[in-house]
Amino acid sequence: MSPLRVLAVTNLWPAPGSFRGVFVSEQVAGVRRLGHAVDVEVVAQRRGRSDYLLAAARVARRVRRGGYDLVHVHYGLTSLAARLGGDVPRVLSLYGSDVNTPWQARITRLTAGAPAARVYPSRRLVEAAGDPAGHVVPNGVDFGLFREYPAEERAAARAALGFAPHERVILFGAAPANPVKRYDLFTDVLAELSGRGLPVRELVLATPGQERADVVPKFAAADALLVTSRQGTESGPLVVKEAAVMGLPVVSVDVGDVAEVLAGVEPSAVVAFGPDLVRRLADAVAAAVSGGTRGNGRTRLARYDHDAVATRLVGVYREVVRA
Repeated sequence: MSPLRVLAVTNLWPAPGSFRGVFVSEQVAGVRRLGHAVDVEVVAQRRGRSDYLLAAARVARRVRRGGYDLVHVHYGLTSLAARLGGDVPRVLSLYGSDVNTPWQARITRLTAGAPAARVYPSRRLVEAAGDPAGHVVPNGVDFGLFREYPAEERAAARAALGFAPHERVILFGAAPANPVKRYDLFTDVLAELSGRGLPVRELVLATPGQERADVVPKFAAADALLVTSRQGTESGPLVVKEAAVMGLPVVSVDVGDVAEVLAGVEPSAVVAFGPDLVRRLADAVAAAVSGGTRGNGRTRLARYDHDAVATRLVGVYREVVRA
């Protein structure tokens, strides 16, 4: 079959010092590795919110001149910038807030029209959207970058970050300033553990200006990843997959697709929202780090390898083009 020519229109794209939209850029890279041509049009971000409206003419020009087989629109709000005429089919990827946040969901419904296919990163988000025809294409992981570290390399990573061999290190997988990630809940859990006589130290994954490769030693140095995101805000934190692929135990609240991702991954735990959440998360973290062992996530999550995910996405593209 001949290679496809695709235009990706997205408001999620990494900028210097930020990992925003890294899952989109890595998805694009995976499709390119399979031999397909993908051009990218970044909407809003540095141009500001007005670009959601202003970009429509710019995107339409690219489509007229580009000879594309299809346009892949990433995120519901980006549909404002991809109101295309003509006969070029559209694929729309929805990621979480564009389904779960009422005002964003309304804008998406009003502007998205009838794309040839909708793509979601998890089955749970398909169900939340009430879209049985939706395709599930999960966000993938670079298995080459996120490799397992042997014990001596983990010890070196800990030392480089200033942690002693005996200390328990708990990783916060986001920027503390992001309210969706609930750093306050994370610190409450660590305080609960310390109050029980299990002192732990925190390690923050996201820091300004950090290179992508710099996050990997942090996964290696930590004893567990703790995910404390707000209920109904996540489609599936990519950090959970990255940690599990590296063998890092994960404890997470039940957001997005984490229950599906961590099924059969040990030692890990998914904790339901509800009363005594701090205590129950602390219980799960204590259990996850008690043995000092790494997890089996790399073998359990082979289906999330970048190339496997890109192959699934291209399958959706082929289906759309045939139709």
